[in-house]
Parts: sequence; structure tokens; C-alpha cells
Amino acid sequence: MQLHLSTWMEVEKYLETSKTILLPIGSTEQHGPTGLMGTDAVCPEAVAIAAGARCGTLVGPTFSIGIAQHHLGFAGTMTLRPSTLIAVLLDAVTSLSKHGFENFYFLNGHGGNMGTLAAAFSEIYAERSLSQDENAHKRRLRCKQRNWWDGARFRALSKELYGADEGSHATCSEISLGNYLYPDHVKSAELSPEIAPRGPIYDADDYRTRFPDGRIGSRPSLCSVADGKRIFDAAVADITEDIGNSFSAG
Repeated sequence: MQLHLSTWMEVEKYLETSKTILLPIGSTEQHGPTGLMGTDAVCPEAVAIAAGARCGTLVGPTFSIGIAQHHLGFAGTMTLRPSTLIAVLLDAVTSLSKHGFENFYFLNGHGGNMGTLAAAFSEIYAERSLSQDENAHKRRLRCKQRNWWDGARFRALSKELYGADEGSHATCSEISLGNYLYPDHVKSAELSPEIAPRGPIYDADDYRTRFPDGRIGSRPSLCSVADGKRIFDAAVADITEDIGNSFSAG
């Protein structure tokens, strides 16, 4: 069940039996010569939709623009300021809480969002703690952040398929998953060097200088649609299991 494909009456009915919503969040940014700009959004979205269907959890709209200032040296990248994303998430959670949602499971697809998500949760909790509205304190509210690649099944598979060549940006796993989800948009390019350099990330100009084709530590020539299917299945199993284990303790 997806929020944007439901009527308000269906959502109201859902809330009679569940107070949990699964919210994919990602980014629109460069992913090297062979990765899709929307990789960090389409990956968690697809995993969320499949996992939500398995465990009967409503899936909300994808937040597809995130914290990507360090990628602005590459055409097409879009970013929000951390303060902007925090404000957006605060308003989104507050809106859904008003209708009776209590548990907010953010399935993340972009490492650059993680710090801002944690800060957003702090703002959300502070808003409630400082509120003069007594009813606000009575309503339960829990936020959780999880990356689609966090699970044990995925990590074992990534190690098996790519080992150290996985990299940390424009990774083999995320590009393979994107290829599986959009097989008509598989890209090819000559990669030089074959394995991208590694190093720290600072601002956009520094990033473009250190990593001229956008990759960090990865060797995406190893990617395949078949790998993407295995990665998808592993991630969906991991996240389905984690959703089932979340929000159970008060």
C-alpha cells in the first residue's frame, strides 16, 4: 500500500490497525560515469515498496532531494541545505502525526543524509517536548533511520560480489541495483582508473578535484543486472525483518 496511490478513506482504514509509515529518503546527485542521478532515491524507494508489501506497512512519498552539496561540481546534482531538509521533515512528520501516525521509519539511500536525519529527529522531539499543547505530549511518536544497505544479508552479498572494489560512492551495489530497477537505462563508459581513488570529502570544488569522474573507491565495471536482482532480494529481506522488529517496545 502506497500513500500516493491511496484515498484518504483507505488511509483512515489503515490507521485502525497500524500507526507505522515507511518513508524512503535519498538524493538527486551524480553517481559517476555509469550511475543514474536518481540512484539514491530509486533504490530505497523500490526496497521500501517491496518490504512494505511484505509486512503490510504503508509506504509514503520519497524524499528525493537530500544533502548533496559536495556533489555540486557535477551537472544535474541538486541539494538542500541541512536546515531546509530538517524543516521539511519536521513538517512532514507533524502532518502525518496529526492524522494518527506514530511510528516513522525512514529508509535512507544516501550517506550524506544521515547526520541531518539525526538532527531532524532531535528537532521533532524538541518540538513536542517544548509544546504548550498538552495533547501533543499524550501522542506517541517514534522516528527511526535505517539505510537500505545496513542489513546482514546485503553486507555478506556485497562482500561476496565486490569485496574491496565496492567503494564508498557510485558503489558497485547501488549501481547494480539501479541497473536491475531500470534495465533500459544501463550505462557504459570507459573508466580510468578502473578502480577510483579514495579519500575524504569536503566542499564541491575539492570533491571534483580529488574525484574527477565522481566515483570514490569503486569499480562499477563489475556491475550487472543479475547482481542487482540478488542485491534487491537481500535488501528487501533485511528491511522487512527490521521493520518487524522496530517500534515494538513502547
